[in-house]
Amino acid sequence: MTRSLLLSAVLGSVPLATGATAQGLTEQQQFARGIYQELVEIDTTTATGDTQKAAEALGARLRAAGFAEGDVHVFSPAPRKGNLVARLRGSGARKPILLVAHIDVVPAKREDWSYDPFKLTEEGGYFYGRGSSDDKYMAASFVTNLIRYKKEGYKPDRDIIIALETDEEILDANGLGMQWLIKNHRDLIDAEFALNEGGGVGLKNGKAIRNSVQTSEKVSTAYKLTVKDRGGHSSLPRKDNAIYRLAEGLVRLSKYDFPMNLNETTRIYFTKTAETESKQNADDIRAILAPQPDAAALARLSENPGYNAQLRTTCVATMLQGGHAINALPQLATAGVNCRVLPGEPIDGVQAQIERVLADKQIEVVGGQAVLSPPSPLNEEIMGSIEKLSKEFWPDAAIVPVMSTGATDGSYLRNAGIPTYGHSGLAADVDDNRIHGKDERVAVKSFYEGQEYLYRLVKMLAGGK
Repeated sequence: MTRSLLLSAVLGSVPLATGATAQGLTEQQQFARGIYQELVEIDTTTATGDTQKAAEALGARLRAAGFAEGDVHVFSPAPRKGNLVARLRGSGARKPILLVAHIDVVPAKREDWSYDPFKLTEEGGYFYGRGSSDDKYMAASFVTNLIRYKKEGYKPDRDIIIALETDEEILDANGLGMQWLIKNHRDLIDAEFALNEGGGVGLKNGKAIRNSVQTSEKVSTAYKLTVKDRGGHSSLPRKDNAIYRLAEGLVRLSKYDFPMNLNETTRIYFTKTAETESKQNADDIRAILAPQPDAAALARLSENPGYNAQLRTTCVATMLQGGHAINALPQLATAGVNCRVLPGEPIDGVQAQIERVLADKQIEVVGGQAVLSPPSPLNEEIMGSIEKLSKEFWPDAAIVPVMSTGATDGSYLRNAGIPTYGHSGLAADVDDNRIHGKDERVAVKSFYEGQEYLYRLVKMLAGGK
């Protein structure tokens, strides 16, 4: 089969970019855009979308490119829920590498967006669409690059495995995504290490200042705060009001900061960040890194939500309910508090501290379960490869280990003994984060550049020829 015929077979019915959007694109880039467009335009909203459809579509792409049936698996553990596992076989000289991306997305309402969130729109140098960055860029890139390796006849020293999973956006609460794969098909995804979302290229004024590698995650846990009261008629108010009591406790919690606690990753992160920050911020960062941290510097840095989340465990009220009738005193008031706990800190200690800060025994605190996530080691081969390749793409960007303040499926992989590194190669403005928000977007240049970066990085890590 000729190259053009092979490309047509793989592309299937998805149209290539036409007109202005196709100008200047290589055949490979057009192919990549086609996969990206197809994936973005499948609604995979966690609660109502169809990740099975997305997994099947990408599986069909791989089979059309010549991957054997036994190397492409589409699993559907529940209706509308799909996971894809695919493998490019190597020589087996080394243990496989695992490439992970989730294909579910958070909700997006058309009336809230400037564009249809489930159509890939290219405008003003950006691709717009729900999941365009989180995480369909990586899913599309991994599939595109795996097909590219196949077409080139590339034979790595280790198998390259792709795992595209569902339900990451709800922390795999029902065990249908990554947890299901680990439990039921660990043999298909077992690897020496994994690459996942979580660390990108930070741009400031258009210049790349850092290339992040996520080596650890905060632990997400939730608490329900409850106050009960006997209630009564609203015409006879009393001081012991359930809503007031809960509100006063929440105000105390809002004013409390957990102690600063830097780990190996965050200490390096702040050291590197100080090299590119303003003088005041740089001085403050160096002051908190000192053997005796400066309290005033810590207070100033803590005003920045991004820095504050790296410095300490955080807890924030996110939900509030109370009362049952407008003319009745409340018998029940509840609040939801979400905590992001530093890895290594005991979860039990967080609940105990919340109870101390609330300082009211009538506020009952019930904690949720937490998925612990031990940090991945700073692997010399991985970090060295990233350092070398990154200089070719972004010469002035510092390589910065980071701790994610959110959560990914990397926590399940780490717990299963597969060290996981969040590293996407996707460049974006550090002051324009639209993930989970209105008009989520990816710079067109960053899409193609990042995909090529991942293509080369995986080859470096997989070896062979």
